[in-house]
Amino acid sequence: MTVLSVRTIGDPVLRTVCEPVTEFDADLSRLIDDMVETMFDIDGVGLAGPQVGVSLRLFTYGIDGPDGEVGHVINPVLEIGEEPQEGGEGCLSVPGLSGETPRRNWARVTGVDRDNRPVEVEAEGLLARCLQHETDHLDGRLYIDRMVGEERKKAMRAIRAADYNDVSAGVQRQRAGNVSSGFGAGASFGRTAGSAPGAAFGGGAR
Repeated sequence: MTVLSVRTIGDPVLRTVCEPVTEFDADLSRLIDDMVETMFDIDGVGLAGPQVGVSLRLFTYGIDGPDGEVGHVINPVLEIGEEPQEGGEGCLSVPGLSGETPRRNWARVTGVDRDNRPVEVEAEGLLARCLQHETDHLDGRLYIDRMVGEERKKAMRAIRAADYNDVSAGVQRQRAGNVSSGFGAGASFGRTAGSAPGAAFGGGAR
């Protein structure tokens, strides 16, 4: 398996609505395996196709590491509940930042697996947040788009700051030691360095 590199904010693939998966072949299966490998290598709990430079509607997830709940969903359809969920997020595609991100406490995705068999994932809490975060990626949306008020203003100021490119470049150099050649780029939904324990999807300064 291959550890992939991570696309970061500014890359147009992260703002592109992904295409449905239509070919269920060995290349797709290898991509999913590589995404899982990358996700755990960067201590993530989720990873979406565009974060690895692949504009297809699929993501992987892994709660509590390789021995926990691990899976993937292709062509997901998301449903969410009414109850809000408080908590922080970050994203490996937006390195070095994190902040409070409103989500719903319950979510369900339905789709298919690598063999085009039906799959359904229903969750509350962290996994529900993960499902929402990763599905957003497939629609060209980043977690910072969900932030509100001062949290959003703070994040946007940081991104516009002159030294943010230096932060991003430094993170990319740090990650490069583990990256193999492959599909191109990946990001996960793990904890952001220095962030609160809630969740940092895709997240961190790794």
